[in-house]
Amino acid sequence: MADYFTVWWVWICIALALGVIEVLAPGFIFLGFAIGAFIMAGVVTLISITNVNALLAVFAILSLIAWIALKAAFRKQSSGARIVTRDINEN
Repeated sequence: MADYFTVWWVWICIALALGVIEVLAPGFIFLGFAIGAFIMAGVVTLISITNVNALLAVFAILSLIAWIALKAAFRKQSSGARIVTRDINEN
């Protein structure tokens, strides 16, 4: 069972599935996990990790780093909403 999770294409499929979920429920919740799974595909390709607990720990760390990077990248964007401080009916 552990070898099944070390195949790189499994992580690519997980990343694509999480990307589709992010499109259906936007908010950068699943995008960090999708990026983490995509990076895990590269990690599994380069390094042979057979322990499932280690795989999930690395995935969690990579997803957390991706989520923090997304929060930092999109923090500067405003929602486009304008704050009204004066009522048009006041004279």
